[in-house]
Amino acid sequence: MAATNPTKLAGPWNEGFALDVHTTKSVYLGDDSYGHPQYDTTYSEIGELIHRLKYRGEEASIAPLCEAACALVKSRGWPVDMIVGVPPSRPGRRIQPIPLLADAMGTALGVEVCKDCIKKVKGTAELKSVYEYQKRVEMLANAYAVAADKTRGRSVLLIDDLYRSGATIEAVSQSLKEAGQVGRLFALAFTRTRLRR
Repeated sequence: MAATNPTKLAGPWNEGFALDVHTTKSVYLGDDSYGHPQYDTTYSEIGELIHRLKYRGEEASIAPLCEAACALVKSRGWPVDMIVGVPPSRPGRRIQPIPLLADAMGTALGVEVCKDCIKKVKGTAELKSVYEYQKRVEMLANAYAVAADKTRGRSVLLIDDLYRSGATIEAVSQSLKEAGQVGRLFALAFTRTRLRR
């Protein structure tokens, strides 16, 4: 099983964790000929698997990521009966890791996966270029719609690939709790940035 170093995430959920940091080191090397910054980046084992899946389409990463995530869910005794993924920030991406990981986890845990329980209904700029937490929160206000008939009273595991500031997963969580009327909510990010908020 992939090595993990779980850390607790505070937020509007019953309990939340990130499996590990995304990167352990990143050294700026300079800009390329197009003016784009280049880095020598060292990933955690989970971070490397996420990177390979998301940017290289290596679906062999799904099984070890699923195993590590399911091990944490079981160790915490989370009584989940539904898995929901945070909607993608870039819908046009060829490989969307969260639906693939949700399906694998749903099969492994014997839990329903709801792919249309929450949808992004408001366009926003990519948040990775917005550094102020409060600005991210403002951009995400009323950005999500929930199918409450599917989530009401359910015990939901909400998953995301990367926890940066927490603004996105917190906005989705608030929508699930308020509009979606979930019974209990647990959050799992596969990775988190080393610097938060």
